[in-house]
Amino acid sequence: MQPAPLHIRQLRPDDAPIVASFVARLLCELAPEADVHSAGLLPVARKVMEGGNVTGFLTLQEDIPVGLIMLNECAAVYAGGRFGEISELYVDPALRSQGVAAQLLDRAAQHGRAMGWKRLEVGAPSQPDWARTLQFYINNGFAETGPRLRRLL
Repeated sequence: MQPAPLHIRQLRPDDAPIVASFVARLLCELAPEADVHSAGLLPVARKVMEGGNVTGFLTLQEDIPVGLIMLNECAAVYAGGRFGEISELYVDPALRSQGVAAQLLDRAAQHGRAMGWKRLEVGAPSQPDWARTLQFYINNGFAETGPRLRRLL
């Protein structure tokens, strides 16, 4: 039996609960010891989605959300101007390795070209624990440029 077809659409502000849920699941995978719940992320998801510089896309299978990508518009001289940064990418574990994430990346690239972005960037999780994630991005046209660091304020 053939799996149900996938459909990708742009996220809307009223999709904030879906965003909060998927990001909570992502964070729990990245840091299982963290106590993350979608209810706590919901106000932030609403604010981010209403801010104007974040665009997201949702993959649906028979109207059930199965994948999500969130993009931030950034600008830098080194990047030649405006570019997109992938802040979150999550696919339901039952549908991984079936092309869902690659389709989301393609949709993000299509959006970026329409916006006049020069590139997409993403911070991959720490290595070697997440080597499969790094390899996924490389297989989808990304080039490794080094680790990303953060300083909490």
